Amino acid sequence: QQFSFFDAAKISSSVHYVNLSNATLAEGLGAVLEAIVREVEQVNPRVVVVDSFRTIMRAAGVAPAGSMELQGFLERLAIHLTSWQATTFLVGEYAESDGTDNIVFTVADGVLWLYQSIDRNSGVRKMQAMKVRGQAPLPGLHTMRITRAGLHMFPRIIRRSSESAGKRPEKRLSTGVVGLDAMLGGGIPAWDSMLVTGPAGSGKSALATQFIAAGMDAGEPGVIAVFEEHPEEFLAHAETMCPVLEAMSENGLLEVIYLRPLDLSVDEA
Repeated sequence: QQFSFFDAAKISSSVHYVNLSNATLAEGLGAVLEAIVREVEQVNPRVVVVDSFRTIMRAAGVAPAGSMELQGFLERLAIHLTSWQATTFLVGEYAESDGTDNIVFTVADGVLWLYQSIDRNSGVRKMQAMKVRGQAPLPGLHTMRITRAGLHMFPRIIRRSSESAGKRPEKRLSTGVVGLDAMLGGGIPAWDSMLVTGPAGSGKSALATQFIAAGMDAGEPGVIAVFEEHPEEFLAHAETMCPVLEAMSENGLLEVIYLRPLDLSVDEA
């Protein structure tokens, strides 16, 4: 109910909730399968979610011949799911070591692994497509966030040479400093990335501010990401060097965003 997409009117009409905890703990996997089959055949859903599927596995682990019973349960469930033509999510809590010999992962057509790692005081959520049958998923860890709108994914898009936006422009962009433009042969080549380093007070922020101002003078919008000041503070300090920044921000040509370094993932850029 805390998510913006939640609609209470859908409960018991489009969304059906079934509590199988008693059947799982007291009656065994056979009763669980019968209950799932009965509900699905009555409702005829297009999406089935079993949460938590790990509870079923734990119940099977204490039953006689638990692993064999679980394997039979999974095979029968898979046959039913195929005949129902329903997309099914089996949600569970697993350790990374469980993925090597877990029969659930063998039966499933896809395995999406969700992580939460802690870096000092900040937590970062990641998702990995461990298995997608018949597909070529993008490898690696992909950043995600949980918001009021639900999950927001930031995939590691790897741009291939054939997918480039077009021919690289030959123009150069002014840094806003005439002497530096002359040293660089007319400015910074378009589409390049430029790293400016130096100790505190050496003029790095001043140069970056002039570069943004020069771009806006040419009618090009800009984005400034700051880590040590809030946007209002940054614009107030930049006002002495470049009075037009605040006006450009109000006109929509400039966006100043504040980011906490520990919470930042390059995939979200």
